[in-house]
Amino acid sequence: MPMSLRELEMDRVLGNLVRAVHILESSEHFGLLIPEVRVNIVYAMEDAARPEEVAGIDGRITLVKGRVKAAGYPRFGASDHMARLIIEVMKYDKSYRAGINFSWTPKISKILQNYSMEKNWDYVGIDRAMEPEEVRLEEGKSMPWKISELVRKCGGKVPRLFYEGAGLGKEPLSVLLGKDAVEVAKECVEIAKRYASIL
Repeated sequence: MPMSLRELEMDRVLGNLVRAVHILESSEHFGLLIPEVRVNIVYAMEDAARPEEVAGIDGRITLVKGRVKAAGYPRFGASDHMARLIIEVMKYDKSYRAGINFSWTPKISKILQNYSMEKNWDYVGIDRAMEPEEVRLEEGKSMPWKISELVRKCGGKVPRLFYEGAGLGKEPLSVLLGKDAVEVAKECVEIAKRYASIL
């Protein structure tokens, strides 16, 4: 029986994520950007509205004996935080269907500022301390607030590269968006290479 268009798209998304993971695992520098909470890279279906329609890496991407390693295979519904982020982003810009989170430090931020200027991208951050209490206390309100704040700071556009400052018990993180997972992985590897050159 021939595959439906949806099944074909699901296969394309998963295959693209497998290639993206291979790019990250093959990088000698990407490990420098892995935060305490580990990394997830996600890629959404074209019409994704729920985390189950966004594929991510089961168990995230981590370090094993100093090498970058995916803990599991890509699957739909494997991510919650990054999946909800990309769904929120797609409400503003459907061309961004993939994203990755990685470390943020002032040193990494300097690299990201320069990289964004070269690429003519917006690079902005969100201060979690500014999150209104009614947003923070109500489940599911935080992500819409974050993305709408970033869009507001960029004059109505979604920034390709941004960071979330530290919050109570939360690690500061960088996020890079793109049209697919392979594109996002390649950009991240380039950022990691530049970061390694200044250490």
